[in-house]
Order: sequence, then structure tokens, then C-alpha cells
Amino acid sequence: MIVNYTAQGWEVITQRAHGLLAAQLAMHWQKSRRPARWTETVLAIAGHDDAQIELEADDLLTPQGGPVNFAMKLFEPEHCRRLADFSLSKSRYIALLTSMHMVFLYDKEKETNPLVKPFLAEQVKLQHQWQKELHIKPAEAEQIYGLLEWCDAFSLLLAQHEVQPEHRMIEISNGPDEKEYRLQQISGGRLTVLPWPFEEPEFEIRLETRLIDQLTFKSNDEFKKRFLAAPVIEKKWVLCKKKV
Repeated sequence: MIVNYTAQGWEVITQRAHGLLAAQLAMHWQKSRRPARWTETVLAIAGHDDAQIELEADDLLTPQGGPVNFAMKLFEPEHCRRLADFSLSKSRYIALLTSMHMVFLYDKEKETNPLVKPFLAEQVKLQHQWQKELHIKPAEAEQIYGLLEWCDAFSLLLAQHEVQPEHRMIEISNGPDEKEYRLQQISGGRLTVLPWPFEEPEFEIRLETRLIDQLTFKSNDEFKKRFLAAPVIEKKWVLCKKKV
């Protein structure tokens, strides 16, 4: 889960809600630049964190009793296996993109965690197999995955309150075309992306969050109860093409 500390308490966003936000961004990508398997691509983006189900987890708290932010977690074999199984049960194409995302996330740990290197080696082998079966060249797969990674990065910027004030720009990520995309807040609190990669000149996206005013918890069960009882707040952003 994504956890933000606010003046009112913890703002909590589930990983699946973050994935849904990423998919909303993808849905507006320019039609002429969409991969051939567009439906599967969007589903892969929406489900890239589907194995993280907070209400079924038992590692939601820090030693001090606060909620664990996703960035605090390292490689978890069981979670990764479950995510791989979930994605493969949908399609090899979705499994391919999900596998590429896991390699992207955990490659930095392969020299410090002995469990990571064999897992990543297996994933790379599977990626080659699926690319061959699907008749997708490695360069094409990298380009398609670039869109998933870009939407993921954009969603995280919004979820973690990283939009900069006073019209300052922040880099999102290099997109599937290896361009540098930047996010900027403009008049009326609206957002724009430079260069503009979307089909429509203006659209709205949404994210559900929960606000929990209790700062520490004695157990995972206590946190889950407070999470379920917390008010759901729907955040909205309007993205629009900046007039030159």
C-alpha cells in the first residue's frame, strides 16, 4: 500500500487502486501509438500490483506500529510467484509485461539477496519463450513495457503528492519512445504533461484513498478494521493540453 502522512492522519492507497489509476492514464494514450494488443496492455497496467491484497496480508505494520509504505518492502518470493501466476492465468502477453516489471523492480537487489538472482534468471528465460511464442521482438516488448512503467511512475507521482507547486515541473519517466516527459501544475489546479502524449486535449482521472486518524496500531487486525471503517475519499485530477 501507499501511505502518506498528513495533518489529519494516514492517507492510505491500496496497490490495486494505484494500478487502476495507472490504467486510467493508459486509456487516454494516443490511439496511433497504442500497441496492437491494446486491451491486454491496459489490463497488464491495471493489474501490475494485483497480488498485493492488503486485507489478506499480515505484514502491514512497522515495528513502531505504523502502516508500512510500499517503498519499505523488498523482494518477497511468495508475492512475486503469486503475481506471476495471476498474470499468466490471464494471458502470456500480460505475464510477459508483468515479468518485465518484476525484473525492473528487483534487479537492484540481485547482488544482496541470494533469492533474487535465480528468480530473475527464470523470469528472463520465460520472457524469451513468451516473446517467441507471441511473435514479439525484444525491442517491441521493451517499447510496450515502457508504457507500463511510465503509467506506473505517473500514478505514483500523483498518489504520493509529488506534484510540484508554483508551476514547477517534475520528471515523470522516459516513455515508450524514450522521450523525457514532465508533469506541471497549471492554472486552476489542473495538470499538464510536456510533451502531451494523450489522445484527448482534456480528461479527468480518479483515485480512491482512505484517511485513518489513528497513528499507531497494536496488530494487523486492528489496522484492517480501521482501514475498513475509514472514510473513502475520491481524489480527482484534470489533465489538459497546455496551449502554446
